[in-house]
Amino acid sequence: MKFTKNIALTIGLLLILWSCSVDENTPQGNSVPQDLEYRETLNIPYGNNPEQTFDLYLPAHRTLNTKVVILVHGGGWTSGDKSDMNGFKDYLKSQFPDLAVANMNYRLANENTPPYPMQIHDITKVVNHLTSKQSTYVIGDEFGFIGASAGAHLSMLWSYAHNTNSNITMVANLVGPTNFTDDAYLNNSSPELQKMLTLYGEPATTAYLQEVSPYHQVTALAPPTIMFYGGQDPLVPTSQGTAMRDKLNALNVVHEFTLYENEGHGWTGQNLLDTMNKLSVFIDTHL
Repeated sequence: MKFTKNIALTIGLLLILWSCSVDENTPQGNSVPQDLEYRETLNIPYGNNPEQTFDLYLPAHRTLNTKVVILVHGGGWTSGDKSDMNGFKDYLKSQFPDLAVANMNYRLANENTPPYPMQIHDITKVVNHLTSKQSTYVIGDEFGFIGASAGAHLSMLWSYAHNTNSNITMVANLVGPTNFTDDAYLNNSSPELQKMLTLYGEPATTAYLQEVSPYHQVTALAPPTIMFYGGQDPLVPTSQGTAMRDKLNALNVVHEFTLYENEGHGWTGQNLLDTMNKLSVFIDTHL
């Protein structure tokens, strides 16, 4: 799914990036220096697979209350890379210099290795790693997700069904699938859509498709959720967004929903600016 690359490249052109010094020293134990410098560490391993790495960007003057945004890339569960989310990473660093950002890779699925529960386990490992090293990195234990396409699906599913410690304060969904039992998927002959369903089991039972669908896993305890969809998206039917909106509304979960009627699986220009403005307000409010 190409949304991530499109939006990342466009955001990159819009930003005037700020420069910071890199601190190679990691604070140890419970002693927190008062004047920590900006620090970034790339390709931190969180498992034994080469794909299980993430990049961590820690702000200057951080504390044990510093919030963390976790970025989850798209790519149809079978491709993509954390570098696809660099536009979001740069945007967050420039607009929210007090936030920490973790940009993660996860193990990619193939015909022999389904995405679920493997990729959900990878998100759990990243959250557990960050939580266990809270005093080392000097960060808090509250997190937000920003996911694009397949990464939005994973972000929502984890936040709704696997957030056992209730430490996710918000999730942002950009063109993410939400319901694999939707007739718009099941009755669609598009090769792309059928390939996606095959990843989740062939033949897939209704119970299994419900288990991997944020729409069927969400409860009234879900974190605030913001969603963006394109009305002409060839990969993610509009009903994936509108039904999720209606479900969140019925559960009284705080949420926002934007549908760009003439956009596809990603957009640029004024609508992209609108997306980022709304996302910024949402982060300000809920993270």
